[in-house]
Amino acid sequence: MRLALVGLTVLLTAGTAAAQDIVTTDFLTTHSARDVWRVDWAAVDVPAAASAQQGQQDAGQPLHAAAIEHSDAYQTRAKIHKYASFATLPLFATEFALGQSMYNGDNTNLKGLHAGLGIGIVSLFGVNTVTGAWNLFGEGWSEKDGRTLRLVHGLLMMAADAGFVASSMSGPNTRRPLSFETDKVTHRNIAVASMSVGTASYLLMFIANHH
Repeated sequence: MRLALVGLTVLLTAGTAAAQDIVTTDFLTTHSARDVWRVDWAAVDVPAAASAQQGQQDAGQPLHAAAIEHSDAYQTRAKIHKYASFATLPLFATEFALGQSMYNGDNTNLKGLHAGLGIGIVSLFGVNTVTGAWNLFGEGWSEKDGRTLRLVHGLLMMAADAGFVASSMSGPNTRRPLSFETDKVTHRNIAVASMSVGTASYLLMFIANHH
């Protein structure tokens, strides 16, 4: 019985010494040598200190994901896309007003201006589709934050692109008098639908970027 008590005492003493060695090592890494004598070893949380030391030794995952850096070309395309998009809503409003005036028969002399603005809209959307898609499916695809929103925005804009092309091809022509009225309605409906989709896509990104 006496031998058993002696053995238990030896084990407890060794365990306490080992724990103090761990705490001492951890303490010395963060404090100067002159602070060692101030330690109240009775108040030290040995398991917590040992766990902290183990955590430092383990090769854990980084707390924050590494920031994604984009090339200068990416930044240039992003600026072109952003500043060109500012012309979207003014062009839509002007084109709609001209088209509605012509549709009502108020002023048929606006055909050239109406067609010119239509070309401007198609060109604007062409530039923004190229720059936006290039960045989205290129360097920007690895940036998961907001990727779904950018993808939805891009797909809606591509749908609007197709609508504007279809609208320009469906314009009424006086050389086809039998289908002139039908073509006029079709042209207007496609144009309005395309503008609506483009506006929704534009506002989606505008609101999301200003939260």
